[in-house]
Amino acid sequence: MIKLSNTTKKFGDFTALDNVDLLIPKGTAFGLLGSNGAGKSTILRLLSGIYKQESGSVTIDGQEVFDNTDIKKRVFFINDETVQFGSFTLKSLKKYYKGFYPNFSEELFEELRNTVKLPEDKRIDRFSKGMKRQAVVITGLASGADYLLLDEAFDGLDPTMRIIVKRMLVDAMLDRKLTTVISSHNLKEINEVCDSVALIHQGKVIFNRDLDSIKGNIHKVQAAFNKDYSKEDFEPYGILHYSRSQSIHYIIMKGSEQEIREKFKDKEPIVLDLIPLTLEEIFIYEMEGMGYDAGQLN
Repeated sequence: MIKLSNTTKKFGDFTALDNVDLLIPKGTAFGLLGSNGAGKSTILRLLSGIYKQESGSVTIDGQEVFDNTDIKKRVFFINDETVQFGSFTLKSLKKYYKGFYPNFSEELFEELRNTVKLPEDKRIDRFSKGMKRQAVVITGLASGADYLLLDEAFDGLDPTMRIIVKRMLVDAMLDRKLTTVISSHNLKEINEVCDSVALIHQGKVIFNRDLDSIKGNIHKVQAAFNKDYSKEDFEPYGILHYSRSQSIHYIIMKGSEQEIREKFKDKEPIVLDLIPLTLEEIFIYEMEGMGYDAGQLN
């Protein structure tokens, strides 16, 4: 598993990660969600051994990552930049990474290359942005690494290629229990690929949860009553957001549907409807409930 314990990373006076705790079980697809500058890329660079933390620990399967060649052979990091590969062709890129990854599969590399129809003898700096990203993704999948780290994984891909790359990732996760950590500011992409997600904001983990449990544990309530209630009457329920339009109360709150209906029984509602929220709405209301500016999520 991947584990960050009390991890702090600074760049001069700037604290990129502030005492972060994070646990990512093996074999899962994990999403790091947050705005640009939130600390997502810093976490990935710590996990790949590029950075060393100032304090705390960063371990994979119980071993510290930094300066650990045995662990690095099992981790493949796909940066959001591809300029460093410009002078390579796909053929030379394959040869380069075979020297670092003992389980590199040429067979899988060729299968994936043919899937995305990339030329093997053309310099990568002559590829489009999307083709460059595809080239590095197929190299990472063929590397045989146990842990694949992707920074803004689908940036620059057209809709068709996004589907193809996502399918390749899912196949790899199912076939060999690949642990995948994907950073993105795009909630839709995280929702489509990942099992669990951590929301990173200003160098802190706001929450870290299983996506299915998030979706089933927060609801929008539309209710009407015979009595004239106000926001204060519902605050003991632990509401995240409240608004009102004439006689209809709109309340965002945590809890299962059964728990919420039970809480409202004593107020004898005339109407009580529970409406599912999108994942984006859930995160926004959660941030507001914790006192953060939800507008900084995007």
